[in-house]
This record gives sequence, structure tokens and C-alpha cells, in this order.
Amino acid sequence: MKVGIINVTGYAGMELARILHRHPEVEIAAVTGRSAAGRRLAEMFPHLESCDMEITPEITESVDFVFSALPHAASAEKLEPFIEQGVKAVDISADFRLKNLDDYSYWYKIDHPCPQYMETAVYGLPELHRDEIAQTSLVGNPGCYPSAAVLALAPAVAAGIIEPDVVVDAKSGVSGAGRGGSVDLNFSEVNENFKAYALDGHRHHPEIIQELGSMDGDDDLRLTFLTHLVPMTRGILVSCYAPIKDGAIPDGEAGRERVREIYEDYYAGEPFTKAVSAPPQTKHTSGNNDCVVYPTIDLRANRLMAIACLDNLVKGAAGSGVQNMNVMCGFDETAGLEQLALYP
Repeated sequence: MKVGIINVTGYAGMELARILHRHPEVEIAAVTGRSAAGRRLAEMFPHLESCDMEITPEITESVDFVFSALPHAASAEKLEPFIEQGVKAVDISADFRLKNLDDYSYWYKIDHPCPQYMETAVYGLPELHRDEIAQTSLVGNPGCYPSAAVLALAPAVAAGIIEPDVVVDAKSGVSGAGRGGSVDLNFSEVNENFKAYALDGHRHHPEIIQELGSMDGDDDLRLTFLTHLVPMTRGILVSCYAPIKDGAIPDGEAGRERVREIYEDYYAGEPFTKAVSAPPQTKHTSGNNDCVVYPTIDLRANRLMAIACLDNLVKGAAGSGVQNMNVMCGFDETAGLEQLALYP
């Protein structure tokens, strides 16, 4: 199958090239880059020498599948001709994640360029929407933070054991901000430093509300979502908290055991999301497509604590995109993604 990558020069785009290069069903037919057009991929990124090709301004070759790793708004505009032609597509940006156009306009400060596709696009979290993804030709890849937060909380929401009052305390490596660069992301600014940001609201907030709220039909889900920048390249860790509903699980250690059973049953058979028996670390998922989730109960406060880790560039972006492609095209869902974590 011939695949095109729009904007290979961003972190997500180059990660797509790295993963797709070893995919048994895929040939990378075209890669684009706005500022690097006319240059060779290996010249720009020597680690991609094995899949060297010319970076072009547009995809002119015939392709069977396309990924877009452009920023929001620009991504939808570039994908529109492919969508019209019936080419299957995964958008790595935020353009096709939210069902509510008012939410999109509020959080992204722009009117959606292709609103006619919002209702038919599927939110690309296979653990929740595998059947719909298999039937669609357009997937909006989840944000990195929502991927971790939703997977951390979905089993508890589905089981109805928590109150709709959730705190998500999230930390990300610097690559989550992309390659655009700003003073705040310079080495001397982030090294030996740790800070909270977007205290007035992060753009990934409505995704978490949309996905968790749709699971239990509760329009009153209250979410406090706080993000932090950690001085490391890759990785996301989210710590999620919610009160346990009265009588939903047994008291004491039996309650902890019941929560572990709920999570293990929910993710049984999932190729990449795993409920584990010890708190995870970001290095446990570095470079691979896993999301590792650890649930427990704070017995003193009767509160769920669910911790999840993933690589923001793999399960949080490019790897999830390839997983969605596999589901959309009927390939083995793990194709191209069977990679152990890099450790240490």
C-alpha cells in the first residue's frame, strides 16, 4: 500500500517515517515539508537515511493512504482533496477530534475549515472505538495527553465506580511542543526546571470531556486538567484522581483488588494498553506504542488513583496513527509497532 506523509519535518511526521519504514504492508511513496521542499530526507534527518527520498511541497503521486502531521486548520485544508477522492486518512492534528464545532472554535481560536467532515470522522482511540475506526475513511488521531488520561480512567468510568469529578495531573517531555521552537523550550530554560502551564485551560481538555462523558452519558463531568513540562525529550505521565462512589466496590484491600480486576478485564486482549501491578515510569514506554496503566485506591480518602505512561511521539502521536491505519485497512493491528521500550 502506498502511503504519503504530509509534513514529515515535524517530530510526529519523522516518527511516522521511522515506524512506516519497517511496516510489512506499506511503501512510503511521498513525503512533504513546507520549509524543506527539494531537499533529501536523509540530508535533513540522517537517522532516516534508510528511507531516503526527496521532500516535496505537495503529494503529487497516487497514494492509497495519507497521514497529515501539520498544525491544526492547515491540516484539514491539506487533507480535504484526499478526503474528497476517497483516500483513507489519519489526521495527527486536532482538526477531526472534536464533534462540537463550538468547542473547536473556542479552544483553537479559529473556525473549522472543513466542518462537513466532523460528524463522519472517528476519534482514533482503538481501545474505545475500534469497530468505528475499521469502518471509516477518516480518523482524528487523539492528542497525547487525552490518550493517557482517557486510557487511565476509561475502565473506572465504564464500570461506574467513580464520581464525575476528576483531576488529571499531567506531565510531558519537551518534544510534545513540536519543533517550532520558542524561548520557553530552550535547553537553558527547561534544564533542571519543572513547571506547570496552561493553567487557564489546555486545548486537550475538551477531548477528555468528550470521550469520558460519552462513556457514561454524563454531561456533568467535572474535570480539572493541569499540565506540566518536564526536562526530558519523550514521555507522558498522568496521575488521575476521582472519588469512589459509595458502595461501588468493597472496602479496604478487597476494593483495591476489585479495581485491579476491573482494569485487567477491560484491557484484556488489548495489544498495546496494559494494566500493570506496579506504578509505571516513562522509560517503560519510551520508543514503543504501549500505554501502561496502574490503578489503585487511596484508602484514607476513598479515591481512585490511576497512573498512565506513554511515549507522546508514539502512542501519543505517530504510533497511534499507524495503529489506526492498521485497523482501517484490515492489517494486523500490531504491524510495524512491535517494538520494546528503550531502557535505560
